[in-house]
Amino acid sequence: MRSSIQHRLFLEQPLPGEGLLVLDQDQSHYLANVMRAKAGSLVALFNGRDGEWAAEIVEIKKRAVMIRITEKTKEQAAEPDLMLAFAPIKKARIDFVAQKATELGVGHLQPMYTRRTNVERVKTERLLANAVEAAEQCERLTVPIVSEPIKLEKLLADWPADRMIMFCDEDLSGETAHAALAKLSADERSRPWAILIGPEGGFDPEERTAIRAMNQTVVVSLGPRVLRADTAAMAAISLWQSAIGDW
Repeated sequence: MRSSIQHRLFLEQPLPGEGLLVLDQDQSHYLANVMRAKAGSLVALFNGRDGEWAAEIVEIKKRAVMIRITEKTKEQAAEPDLMLAFAPIKKARIDFVAQKATELGVGHLQPMYTRRTNVERVKTERLLANAVEAAEQCERLTVPIVSEPIKLEKLLADWPADRMIMFCDEDLSGETAHAALAKLSADERSRPWAILIGPEGGFDPEERTAIRAMNQTVVVSLGPRVLRADTAAMAAISLWQSAIGDW
């Protein structure tokens, strides 16, 4: 049946196993009016906790879609504990960051305001919607946490002791990511991680000093070219995943 699945849908409520389930109004609208699903269409359901389940649309009403859950198709599996802390950028490009970071396996999206950030407002609902859509399309079984923006100073002040930091410093003084990560102990490599990506123009000198002063920080270079913030984020995630992630 898995090969016949036509749609994937993220639900927040528990998946109770086999049986009938009535979707809420938003989910029903998405399936019936956005995806143009019909009675008899096969749907994959996931909620980030209970694995993936196959279901069939039984009935479509104006504000409610009824589905029949038929079988479990995937077990829930652990994913890397990776946060992307990034300075907000313009709308289309921040959408891109949310989508592609989700596809690459990031577990937590944390916008952060730096001294050179030139975007004053972040619509976290939009970021989450992009993350949900990306998770549905790439067959991921979880959706990243999307946190409200926070000032860099506050983020660093409350930083958990066990979470490592991959600091992509634009001055290119760090080792290549693979070389730097390869030198770490097995314990350090297995810890929760975060990747810090600055705004266009980079972190200011005081911010760079503060990040480097953190005991958990590993300074890396993303290569000889100056990358845009969204490109740098994707390059950094890919390098981290290939070195110590789940690739």
